[in-house]
Amino acid sequence: MSQRPRALAAAAVLQSFTGLAALGFGLSIAFETLLGHRANLGTAVSVTVLTVGGGLAILWIAKGLWTAQRWSRSPAVLTQLFALPVSVSLIQSDQPWWGYPLITVAVLALLTLLSPPVTEAVYADDLAEAGQAAAETETAAGEPRVTRVEQKQGEQAEQVERKNRNKPKAV
Repeated sequence: MSQRPRALAAAAVLQSFTGLAALGFGLSIAFETLLGHRANLGTAVSVTVLTVGGGLAILWIAKGLWTAQRWSRSPAVLTQLFALPVSVSLIQSDQPWWGYPLITVAVLALLTLLSPPVTEAVYADDLAEAGQAAAETETAAGEPRVTRVEQKQGEQAEQVERKNRNKPKAV
C-alpha cells in the first residue's frame, strides 16, 4: 500500500491509546502491590497479569492496524466494544477522569474502524480479487459467462417446459 489513509492511522493511534491505558493500569497495580497497598496479593497479581497482557495484545493489534493487516480490524472493533461498558462503569463508579476519556476514544476508534477508507485499506486485496473475478465473468464478446449452476438450472427449466408441452390438454 503506497499511502496509509488518515482514518486508518487515526484508528491505529486510538487503539494504541487503549493499549497504553491498559498497560499503564496493570503496571500501576503492580507498583501498588510491590508497595504493599493491595490487601489481596493473589487478586492483585492476576489483575496485573491480565491487564499487562491485554495491553500488550491491544498494542499488537494497533501495530496490525498501522500496517493495514486484514486480521487486525475485527479484534480492534471488539476491543473498543468492550471498552464501552467499562467506561460507563467507570463513570458510574465516580471515576469520570478515567471513564470519559475511555468512552471518547472507544467511540472515535469505532467510527474510524468502521469507515469506508479503513475497510478499503484493510481489505484491499479482497476487493481487488472481487473486481478481477467480476471482470472474468464476462466473455470476450461482453456477454455474461454462464456458470455451471446456471447452466444446470436452465437445463432443468427446459425439461419441465418439454414435459408441459407433451402433456395432453384437457378439453
